[in-house]
Amino acid sequence: MKRRNVFIGMALIAIATAAVFTFLFLNNTKAVDTGLLKVLDPQGAPNYSMSLTGDFDKPLKKPMDVTANESFTYVSDTDNKRVLAFDVGGNFLFSFGEDGQGEGQFKFPYGISTDEKGRVFVADLYNGNISIFDEKGKFIEYFAPEASKDGKVSSPAALRIIDKKVYVTDIKANKAYVFDMKGKLLLEIGKHGTNDGEFNAPNGITADEEGNIYVVDTGNQRVQIFDKKGKFVKIINGSNNGKGESIFVNPRGIGFDSRGIMYVVSNLTHVVYGFDKDGKKVFQMGGMGEQNGQFYLPNGLFVDQNDNVFITDTVNLRVQVFN
Repeated sequence: MKRRNVFIGMALIAIATAAVFTFLFLNNTKAVDTGLLKVLDPQGAPNYSMSLTGDFDKPLKKPMDVTANESFTYVSDTDNKRVLAFDVGGNFLFSFGEDGQGEGQFKFPYGISTDEKGRVFVADLYNGNISIFDEKGKFIEYFAPEASKDGKVSSPAALRIIDKKVYVTDIKANKAYVFDMKGKLLLEIGKHGTNDGEFNAPNGITADEEGNIYVVDTGNQRVQIFDKKGKFVKIINGSNNGKGESIFVNPRGIGFDSRGIMYVVSNLTHVVYGFDKDGKKVFQMGGMGEQNGQFYLPNGLFVDQNDNVFITDTVNLRVQVFN
């Protein structure tokens, strides 16, 4: 009986932990003040360039993700149920989207990416779909609608288009998906759990030049690497071979620059880490605060072809750009 009670107690703790994590993931209401009030270990880190804050009458409210191409920077302005577009100089241009469940409408716009045609793909976490817009914000169609209809993609979060492939994470399904540009499913990776190749509310996703897939396994406080066929390779969490205690607390966005440096956002400690190709930490930037170069619950991260690093500074209601 005593052993049975222990198991019941452990199960209740696990359920409570999952509930708390889900709340933090979706609401971002409180953070851990680590005392990191300035840029730490900045050698090799990019320098602050500018901030994007939205239009005058209706500023950004809970910006969750960002992407950029040669013409526009797009930000998922999540609590305003829309997407904002800026020019390369950071000037606000226009917005698109509104609250709702129909075409061109959002409930929780999150992951955002553009393809080589300039089309904008937006993952809606609550509506459970991915919408495609033209570069000016006109709705075109849903991406891979059959994947949403059959429940395979139910809560898409992060979204990246790389080398004509669409990479998506689904936090409730605890999976990562890879599609071709026509919406054909190429790979399905993961299931719920803590073992290698398993996820707990995966978030950020990207791929390197060799096609290896990097998934931010948020609830398990780590980044998992898979080869282009979806086979597990290794874990990165700031410790030796990913086997020790993680330096991440609620990790989110991820991206690579042209040097091969991998950037990972640690949301609840308000910092961004840089790692080399071997998974060794080479710099740490940020810290809790409102000044330029500081963050309050950063989330999304994107690195453009010119190595500009865009980071959504969620509670500070801005996107910071570094280069």
